[in-house]
Amino acid sequence: MYTLIKAPCISDDLYERVYDFCKKLLTLPKPYCTIGLDYAFRLKIERVTPGVLYQRMIISEQSLKSDPYPYQERVFIFADPDVLSKAVCNSLVTEAKAAQMYQNPRSCMCYVITRAVQAALGEDCDVESFQRILQNKPTDELEHCFRQVAAAVECTGSETNADRGRHAERLEKIYSMVLNSSAGGGSSPGGLHGTPLPNPNISFHLWTDEDQLWKELVLFVRPLSRTCEQDCLSQELDNFEIQDIVSDCDCCEQTRFSVLSTDSGIERDLPVAGEELLPPSSTDVEHARLQRKGGIKKKSCLLESMALLQNSCNDPGAKQSGKLHRKSDSNMVPMLHLHRLYTARIVVLGDDRVLGRLAQAYYSLRKRETRRVFLTPRLNLQFYYVPVMEGQPNTWPTQDHTTPGQMELCELAVYLGKADPWYESNINTLCHMIPKLATMPSSLSTHPMSDPFIIDVIAYYVRLGIQPVYFQIYTVKIFFSNEAQEPAEDVFLTELSAKVQDCKAPKDHMQTKKKTTLEVPGADLAVTYSKVLLSNRKKEVEVLLRSTGLVMKAIPSSETEDLACLNVNIAEVVKTSNLSGRSFSSATNKIRTRNIKIQSMEQRTFNLRLDKDFRRTYTNVVGVEVSPCLEPSYCLQKIRTMKFSLHEPEDVGLAKYMPKSLLLPINTFAGIIQ
Repeated sequence: MYTLIKAPCISDDLYERVYDFCKKLLTLPKPYCTIGLDYAFRLKIERVTPGVLYQRMIISEQSLKSDPYPYQERVFIFADPDVLSKAVCNSLVTEAKAAQMYQNPRSCMCYVITRAVQAALGEDCDVESFQRILQNKPTDELEHCFRQVAAAVECTGSETNADRGRHAERLEKIYSMVLNSSAGGGSSPGGLHGTPLPNPNISFHLWTDEDQLWKELVLFVRPLSRTCEQDCLSQELDNFEIQDIVSDCDCCEQTRFSVLSTDSGIERDLPVAGEELLPPSSTDVEHARLQRKGGIKKKSCLLESMALLQNSCNDPGAKQSGKLHRKSDSNMVPMLHLHRLYTARIVVLGDDRVLGRLAQAYYSLRKRETRRVFLTPRLNLQFYYVPVMEGQPNTWPTQDHTTPGQMELCELAVYLGKADPWYESNINTLCHMIPKLATMPSSLSTHPMSDPFIIDVIAYYVRLGIQPVYFQIYTVKIFFSNEAQEPAEDVFLTELSAKVQDCKAPKDHMQTKKKTTLEVPGADLAVTYSKVLLSNRKKEVEVLLRSTGLVMKAIPSSETEDLACLNVNIAEVVKTSNLSGRSFSSATNKIRTRNIKIQSMEQRTFNLRLDKDFRRTYTNVVGVEVSPCLEPSYCLQKIRTMKFSLHEPEDVGLAKYMPKSLLLPINTFAGIIQ
């Protein structure tokens, strides 16, 4: 497909062969049928309207103004400075700037015009003369020509029974007008010429703020939404400024002032008819009014519900939350069509630690959108992951006092590589290559026109990586030994690890203690979990065991495992007796579950770490509760319906069609191939 977009002209015979191959893929299971359907649809459009795929890609990626095709895209690269070194970050910034150095709207408009005319006319087009005339035209004339070409291509692409001959006639008329407008005039066909495909609009960000992702998305959507008349929701949603959005969060809540009313509403409390009422002063009138500042204007509940419902229905269904699924093409209920004119492609660089931050940011964004819909009706979110790993991380030592291997920090990338061979060969190879390229002398300083390798691979990934793989986000509630301290709530994506703290006894107790007494390591833990059964029935299990620590893995160890469940490995302490006395050995107790509760039965506490990130470490923990993270919009709709049906155990209303679990989609080339 990439070759089809970049090639100046494709023969009809090649079109037929590729189209027949895509139709054969429709008889195969997913993801082959999904990919075949998508590519067959693109081929059919490109054959009737040559150059339409190239034109739409350039217009959306370069934010060119076009009324027939008003869609805009942007690639956001986020790198965690605590995970990647300064040299790697500087190298990526240099490549991103070099990729955008020679790209401007004028050259991109020339590319679109030349590509559309050459694709329609073929070898009958004098490309060199045509390009020279376009480059010498004033900007206003070039924009007028660009609008004509864009309108002609989109007109043919939107027709039900489009005719390729009529499309060629339209562009030939524009081609002749451009040539006749120059002093030289005339043309001499000189064969086909390739048209450059510029890299998309890429912005590089160091991830230093927790709300940075949400702020960048708001700044991307907000300026364009003020002038875009095609957005049917603009009048409904544009009633507040960015300052209002920022103040919507809990930490920025403004003070509200109110005055208690003295009117009891009882008739006998009214003044006597003959009693003269004194005219109130201006001060009394001012205080008698109910004053409120910083309030939120009530929006239409229908609009919010439909926006959240459509966003949810683009994800896997509620009844399928136990598996890793790709996107379903069937909508379960008819709904209002929301025109999402903007697409943000979020690319995160790093290991599993940066994915944990992405899960946190995505969960926070979904909660914001549930409280007040702003991005959901306008923005398509696409997530991409490029593993980058360098050096030895700061991790806890294991029982044999060795640090885990580096590939354990990229478990999600390893899983995606096993599931998708194209992801393995194109993206996972960058894991160690990017740090090596950062230490090498860059050719961009001496040859600015040279192609930046990393940016080219990322551009290829975001353009063709259209098959998402959904990963379950888990929520954890943490209880501390200090009862006055409020329980903490957090989320994780890949791993939760816990280690029991060593209990040091007082010196006087140690002196009176007999030498023959053997101290038992670990702590007694009460574990309650729901066992995963093939019949999908729930079975509650309660066990009491002694353990020194545990690890919960959320990423399947094999690509053939469909169930999205936690693999819990508990390091259990087993007491044994022999001739020399009592001794203790360790054994691994393996549990597969979706919900689990762990409570320490002693004074000993344990340390908790999420997603292998030392910055997300909790100490003095006595209990945890882990369960699949619920979609915030589902929770809101569930609360609304519970007001009217208190005794209904099943979901009713819109909640019945919304997914319960919050899943993080990571785009790949082919999804899960089994």
